[in-house]
Amino acid sequence: MENLKIYGFRANIDSVGDTLSKINEIKEDSQIIQLLNADAIASRNHVIHGVNQAVNAFERGENIANDLGVEILLRCSAQRQISKAFKILGLCEGEMNLCAVLIDCDDYIDELESLFVRDDGVLEGDESKLKQIYKITDAEAENMSVEDIIVDRITRLIVDY
Repeated sequence: MENLKIYGFRANIDSVGDTLSKINEIKEDSQIIQLLNADAIASRNHVIHGVNQAVNAFERGENIANDLGVEILLRCSAQRQISKAFKILGLCEGEMNLCAVLIDCDDYIDELESLFVRDDGVLEGDESKLKQIYKITDAEAENMSVEDIIVDRITRLIVDY
């Protein structure tokens, strides 16, 4: 994907609805800015793979959601149920780490930095948190990295379709 940007931020969210409204005011209708809970992100590669799988699902007509942003959330969370995906990668009120995924957008970094504190370090996954979030067993983690396990689960969404 050529026009994909991934940024990390720290945020204090007073209202999820207000935050999403502000994001929608920044972008144009055809553009996507999807915010994800960065604590459930293993790496940039994790996000890139999820975004590619979401775009491919739309191209094949195998998308689960009607909205590409929600499909990205589903794929990056390795889930088929939207409610489970939002529990893993959705926003919540209070302090949280964010992963901002921009597709076919201008570089809205200034606008995003006016809302959140830029910190790409939040995109470096914490293995113990990720194992808990994605219910990865120690036995699984002995054979593959946590990142590879998550990427594999995203890929298996296609096979399990």
